[in-house]
Amino acid sequence: MSVVSESLLQLVHADRYREVRSLLLDVYREIYADEDQTFHFHDMDRFAERADMYASLDGWCAVLGRTGDSGGGVTGYAFGAPLPAGSAWWNSAADPLPDDFTREDGRRTFAVFEVMVRRPWRGTGEAHRLHERLLRGRPEQRVTLLVDASHPGCGGATSSGATEFSATSSPSPTPRSTP
Repeated sequence: MSVVSESLLQLVHADRYREVRSLLLDVYREIYADEDQTFHFHDMDRFAERADMYASLDGWCAVLGRTGDSGGGVTGYAFGAPLPAGSAWWNSAADPLPDDFTREDGRRTFAVFEVMVRRPWRGTGEAHRLHERLLRGRPEQRVTLLVDASHPGCGGATSSGATEFSATSSPSPTPRSTP
């Protein structure tokens, strides 16, 4: 059994997105290397488009897990942003949600768009640490996160007693212009 040391967490804001973009793409590529690429949601170009669009949103930030110092290898990451006013985020819910639930004003809901952990750090609590650091001090009233519960890398992501499930959704077959 290998021992994996706890990572250092690095908070990155939108003004530094271009500096970490290639790291985000590399981790995504590694994690989805064995996925069925005929399902276009996991396509690298499609992810790059989504990541760029998300990073353009006001309030976007990411947390990188790093081995060693801030220049060390990446264990994984989490990133998100507040949903903008008029967001279409809730439109893909399998069942209709009440208007008062889906109404966004740019300050109500923080969306966690991605939580990715590289294989050696799975099962170590790294995803939880990244998620918790991303949310620490957020002023929004609530948080949303879409989880593919069938993905083997999700582990127990949906088993938290603190999680309230509001809806089920499927990945969009085509890229959205905004969340």
